[in-house]
Amino acid sequence: MGASRTERPDGRGPATTDARLALLVEGVREYAIFLLDPQGYVSTWNLGAERIKGYAAHEIIGQHFSRFYPADAVARGWPAHELEVARREGRFEDEGWRVRKDGGLFWANVVITTIYGGDGEVIGFSKITRDLTERREAEQALRESEERFRLLVEGVRDHAIFMLDPEGRVTTWNNGAERIKGYAAHEIIGQHFSRFYPADVVARGWPEHELAVARREGSFEDEGWRLRKDGSRFWANVVITALRDQQGRLRGFAKVTRDLTLRRQVEALGEAGRRMNEFLAMLGHELRNPLAPIRNAVAILRAGEAGGSASSWAHDVIERQVGQMSRIVDDLLDVSRITAGKIAVDRQPVDLAALVTRVAETSRALFADKEQHLEVKVPAGALTVRGDATRLSQVLMNLLSNAHKYTPAGGHVRVALERDGRFAQLRVSDDGLGIKPELLPHVFDLFVQGERSLDRAEGGLGIGLTLVRDLVELQGGTVTASSRGPGHGSDFTVRLAAVAGGAAEAEPTAQAPAGASLRALVVDDNADSLESLAALLGVWGHQVRTAADGHAALAAAAEYAPDVILLDIGLPGLDGYVVAERLRDSAAVLVALTGYGQPEDAERARRAGFSHHLVKPVDPGQLRRLLSTIARSARP
Repeated sequence: MGASRTERPDGRGPATTDARLALLVEGVREYAIFLLDPQGYVSTWNLGAERIKGYAAHEIIGQHFSRFYPADAVARGWPAHELEVARREGRFEDEGWRVRKDGGLFWANVVITTIYGGDGEVIGFSKITRDLTERREAEQALRESEERFRLLVEGVRDHAIFMLDPEGRVTTWNNGAERIKGYAAHEIIGQHFSRFYPADVVARGWPEHELAVARREGSFEDEGWRLRKDGSRFWANVVITALRDQQGRLRGFAKVTRDLTLRRQVEALGEAGRRMNEFLAMLGHELRNPLAPIRNAVAILRAGEAGGSASSWAHDVIERQVGQMSRIVDDLLDVSRITAGKIAVDRQPVDLAALVTRVAETSRALFADKEQHLEVKVPAGALTVRGDATRLSQVLMNLLSNAHKYTPAGGHVRVALERDGRFAQLRVSDDGLGIKPELLPHVFDLFVQGERSLDRAEGGLGIGLTLVRDLVELQGGTVTASSRGPGHGSDFTVRLAAVAGGAAEAEPTAQAPAGASLRALVVDDNADSLESLAALLGVWGHQVRTAADGHAALAAAAEYAPDVILLDIGLPGLDGYVVAERLRDSAAVLVALTGYGQPEDAERARRAGFSHHLVKPVDPGQLRRLLSTIARSARP
């Protein structure tokens, strides 16, 4: 084919190619531009064709263009197909592998355009070829990289990695997400990610807040409770990253979630261990404190030089400090029972106004010692609730004790009881040390208390307010704490449902009734406990025998025929339960004296034959009332 060309069928364009255009085409090096005759034989060849395909013009002109195709493409007639499509449609474009002179393959973009003569017949084809091997390799590398990344993400099992669209709907899901959250991909893709959050968190708009922060700042990180498919909770670390295109448009979010439940549990155990160590140190401190004045009082009594007032003072000290130790032990046991779900309350109609008045009056001496001012305000009439009078007294005593500890000398403590609609509201407030904001949410937690200092002797064990909360909740009430901060005092408010009408239970009498003398047998392997209790019974006018073990107890009971046997449980030889079972048919009333005070301990004592179960150290008033009752009912 020569340099001249006939006009196109539509009559547009010159019939010959301008020599300058020919020079331009021949000089192009980035594109292989050449002509084919109607049968596909090469008729022209530019520098770009020589560079890309490797043939010089004299080597390829006159050869069929199928030489540029791999053998399998030639075998299936692909070169002829390209010319057929171009002849029919005027143009053909394709990408595929092509062959250089040296046999090497390159990835080519090919455009074949049909050239028509003056009468519309096909006189040949122009063919432009671009070498896209580098682009293809880059695209292939990108695809492989994306595939490796996809396999990496999908294969990760320790992290939930998934994508969200701009509205927060799940678009991808990896194996780690399925393992941690419990959903298969087909169950969760298309769902909103708020499904993973507890209802209260969703209600306050937290999922939307996370996306808003990530959208504004680029990323968001948080830790909190999340939900699995089965409804169970796990503690999660969450990182959300906003994904934007080159124009800055938000395309979605990447979300990575780690299950840190085990780590949180380990940290909680460590924190619990730390708090337990602190508690044991405080417990040792609180138990040693009463022992010092007791030992001093005993030394004064042993000196034998104490007059009436000094002796009375020593007795008061011992009684007060023993009472303090008993309250510590009782509080510890109550916490244990509540934690184990083994404490019950006897809810009866109680005049809360009378109860508050009585407890406050018995506490005035405590506040007088620190020159604190105790103010009490109660309604004029009865304000009745359904509750356990003993436990409600314990609640108020603990609140007053807490106010006493944290209020300096000369401070004020106020107790106010009032009706608030259908509720009785009891408030104990002070102008003492106050509560730090970071401590306020945890003030009812076990072993939590304000900072201790060496000059503050009454630190407590951090269990009093826990007991208050648990005892109030057991009776259907609520208790809350508030404070304006350090130095501004504290307020504790108890709310219980008020009862319209109804008689309140009678207040227990504090006096021990008188009774006749009993024949008593005291059994205890602790010599001091044995002798001191025997001496106390003797002071009350009872006849007393003693025994230090189980076998001696059985022998003494057979010989002495007592009316009442005060029997320790932990005895050498035969324990108290065995002794009680053997004495079940005797006429004596069996009273268990033990340090074991759980409800199951009392039940076991009852099954063994005991009529009464008293926990050491026994309140002398309680014991004297019991003995008086037994004496009145004993046979002549």
